[in-house]
This record gives sequence, C-alpha cells and structure tokens, in this order.
Amino acid sequence: MKHKRYSVWGILFCGSAVVLGAFGAHLLEDLLSTDALRSFEVGVRYQFYHGLALLFLSLAPLSKKLIARTSILFILGIILFSSSIYLLSLASMYGDTGLPAILGPITPIGGLMLILGWINLLVGVVRS
Repeated sequence: MKHKRYSVWGILFCGSAVVLGAFGAHLLEDLLSTDALRSFEVGVRYQFYHGLALLFLSLAPLSKKLIARTSILFILGIILFSSSIYLLSLASMYGDTGLPAILGPITPIGGLMLILGWINLLVGVVRS
C-alpha cells in the first residue's frame, strides 16, 4: 500500500461516519430538532466523502508531497468541520450552552481546509 497512514485515516473516517449516521438516524431523531438533525447529517456526509477521498489519495499515482499536503488538509478539515457540527447539533439539546460562540467559528475554518485540500489537489494534478 502506497500511503498506508492515509488509508487508515480514510477507513477510520468512513467507518465512524457509518456509526455516527446510524446514531443520528436511530437515537437522535427524537432528541434533536429537524434543523439540528440535518446539520448532524451534513457532518456525517462530509466526513464520509472526505474519508473516501483519503482512500483514493492513498492509492493514487501522485507525488508524495501532493498526497501528504492534500491529506493533511482533508484530515484537519474533517476534524474541525464535522466534529464542530456534531458538537453544535448535540449542544442544541441543552439550550444555550455557550458552545455556538466557541465552536461556530471552527466550522468554517474546517470547511475552508476541505476546500483548500481540493484546490491543492487540482493544482497538483494540473501541474503534473
């Protein structure tokens, strides 16, 4: 396997997205508002998509440097974007916890890292 560590990250993200998706669909549907549940599902979806992207990258015939940069952006993006959405969705069950003020800015930073990962991959592929 070319880039085993990124395969491991991809598998962990995809597997945990399936678990979190089931958790959301079966345990949270009666606890969260429709909007909070939709947000939770967005976190799951983006985690799964980018986990698959990491698996693709781990097998792609691209430069090590390009794969490493893109993978790091995806990993950090998933952690910041999806995790903050999960926490914000779950916090909505408890009213005003102050978490939105703390985590709110983290979500777009994670989203930006995901976008930068795709831009980095595009530029790297075009240049190769």
